[in-house]
Amino acid sequence: MIPRYEPTFAERYPVPLFVALLDLLIVVAAGFAAYYLRFDDFDMSGRYNTATSLGGIVVVFCLALGGVYGSQRGQPFLRQFRVLTIAWLAASGILLSLSFLLKVSESYSRLWFVSMLLIGWVLCLLLRFSAFLLLRRLRGAGRNLKTVLLVDSGGLSAGQLNSGHIREEYGFKVVFTLRFSHDEGWLESLVAKVNEHGVHEVWLCLPLSEGGAVRSVLYALRHHTVAIRFIPEWGDIRLLNHRISHIAGLYTLDLSFSPMDGPARVIKRLEDLLVSIPITLLILPLCVLIGLAVKLTSRGPMLFKQYRTGINGKRFKVYKFRSMVVHREARGEVTQATRQDARVTWLGALLRRTSLDELPQFFNVLQGRMSIVGPRPHALAHNEYYKDLVESYMQRHKVKPGITGWAQVSGYRGETDVLEKMQKRVEYDLWYIDNWSLWLDLKIIFLTVFKGFVNKNAY
Repeated sequence: MIPRYEPTFAERYPVPLFVALLDLLIVVAAGFAAYYLRFDDFDMSGRYNTATSLGGIVVVFCLALGGVYGSQRGQPFLRQFRVLTIAWLAASGILLSLSFLLKVSESYSRLWFVSMLLIGWVLCLLLRFSAFLLLRRLRGAGRNLKTVLLVDSGGLSAGQLNSGHIREEYGFKVVFTLRFSHDEGWLESLVAKVNEHGVHEVWLCLPLSEGGAVRSVLYALRHHTVAIRFIPEWGDIRLLNHRISHIAGLYTLDLSFSPMDGPARVIKRLEDLLVSIPITLLILPLCVLIGLAVKLTSRGPMLFKQYRTGINGKRFKVYKFRSMVVHREARGEVTQATRQDARVTWLGALLRRTSLDELPQFFNVLQGRMSIVGPRPHALAHNEYYKDLVESYMQRHKVKPGITGWAQVSGYRGETDVLEKMQKRVEYDLWYIDNWSLWLDLKIIFLTVFKGFVNKNAY
């Protein structure tokens, strides 16, 4: 006899179809609202009715392609916001392209078009946010929850899932936890508990070394309709932008990858150009004055050039205004600047405290060798020294180095006189790489403007 469980609301009724119809009505309502704002009249003419209907179809099509009508259970609302916004932008681009190709753009009010898209996007967003809050309230009361049987091997993931925080936020409830064992009869116990509790899903929190056990569980539950998820216990393995890929007809679990791939690389480069070009034009007169001041106050070149490690380990020359007297160091050694360092000139001390010595790095950004935001590039000798002392140190170089970064605005800037300081800096750099987004970059730029230029650790 196949065990049965209580189906959820979404499994009983065609919720995606209902939501798609609501989105279509929202676009129509947005069209009428925009028409009223533009012409002070709700009686839309025929061509505006046609455009609104077409807009609704295109929007729903883009939302469907973006996966908006799929299950959002287990996903944070921020992901819904991001996917919804991208889908609306795609729909806007399609509608603009159609109006251009059909040569009808002059027949419609631009203000109406923009207003319709903005109103529709806001209403769609409000619909999702209201549903998110409603579901959160229902799940907090113990309703609309998917029941889970958790297989625990004693790792951190199982402990986190057992804490109960996933209930209200994500809509799951762990009703039973079964300790993993190699003993005979364990699989029979698993099947019995699935039957007893009638769970919706079985989550296997097992180390990668237990891949054979996963196969055994799949076979033992072959007559059941429960969903089965494998949640690997990574232990102390450092993951970087991990994801699932489909290569050569096979699924791969990518453990360490750069996020700057595909569209993300284009977005990052556009961000760098849009930010660095106007800043470079604004600071050009200041750079000329600083360069002359450096040249007149101490002997030597105005610019300091040094090889650093860039993206994927490729070397490049970083530019700074020279802040020290010209000196020689032992081959392969680079001594970090310390507080009251005798090598730093009086002008150099001022430049370093205010970060003005790093202004020439905007030219590195224009060259494409650096980014506005990213891990700060270290001297080659420091890379050689720390790569064996700090775990995953060289993974910092999976992205372009930056003028500012998450570690710097978080207080980890300046001399790394103890190993712990470098470990914390690398930890923040890797967190940035693993969580990169355009919004995070904008946040870091904002924080840099207000607290990143002048820092007590910069000397």
